[in-house]
Amino acid sequence: MKLIRFGAIGKERPGVQMENGTRLDVSNFGEDYDEQFFGSDGPDRLKTWLTAHQDTCPFIDESERLGAPLCRPSKIICIGLNYAQHAKEAGMEIPKEPLIFFKATSAIVGPNDDLQIPKGSQKTDWEVELAIVIGKKASYVTKEEAMNHIAGYVLHNDYSERAYQIERSGQWVKGKSCDSFAPLGPFIATRDEVKDPHNLNLWLKVNGELLQDSNTSDFVFDIPTSVSYISQFMTLLPGDVISTGTPFGVGFGFDPPRYLKAGDVVELGVDGLGSSKQVAKAYI
Repeated sequence: MKLIRFGAIGKERPGVQMENGTRLDVSNFGEDYDEQFFGSDGPDRLKTWLTAHQDTCPFIDESERLGAPLCRPSKIICIGLNYAQHAKEAGMEIPKEPLIFFKATSAIVGPNDDLQIPKGSQKTDWEVELAIVIGKKASYVTKEEAMNHIAGYVLHNDYSERAYQIERSGQWVKGKSCDSFAPLGPFIATRDEVKDPHNLNLWLKVNGELLQDSNTSDFVFDIPTSVSYISQFMTLLPGDVISTGTPFGVGFGFDPPRYLKAGDVVELGVDGLGSSKQVAKAYI
């Protein structure tokens, strides 16, 4: 099942995208896609509800804006340098254990909303990523148990302001959390929809030029390892997002580096998770 949310900013309603691409409003199910939903087998309950009520669900017009496909989660946890070739282009050693950092949930926007370049930014960069949505509370889980705690997967562009992230003192979170720096979607694909998350092509274009083109088989740490590892340090709650890192081809890896400017168009996608597009806009 593919979970979507649609409507004006701040007024999004839940929906589903069917196999033929049509979208249905499931507001009458009575729940949004939040911690309570994911933590109470929401996707399975919704699937059962749809078998009886699908014919009564209104169609969603294709012109409707898509919002992020889940309500604001308790946290977004990102894994850095999790692709071997990306570590190489960054001139950094492959981590011996997952390198984790946070991204503010206030950065979340819809998949096709504008990218707002931060005030004074000169080094806003792109990062196509596969993200995980937690479906069951996870604390001290083993690698063998980890996949049972996943509700689904979603496309994420982990935008980063490199000067804030690298050149200024402190933690990476400053360069990761600016408004609009976490477009999610177009949909969450439930776990059963993605046969092998460790063999997905992912790509990103800027102004039509293909800059990132890789596969999740280049992961340094696979998904069970990452979920288990993070759960040793914090409780993962239903609806939490784990972003699994980006492959080679980011802006700061070029010589000279390439960064986004107003008017640039960023398009990205992951196998089975659709695509998204953001237009860069200058801070006003």
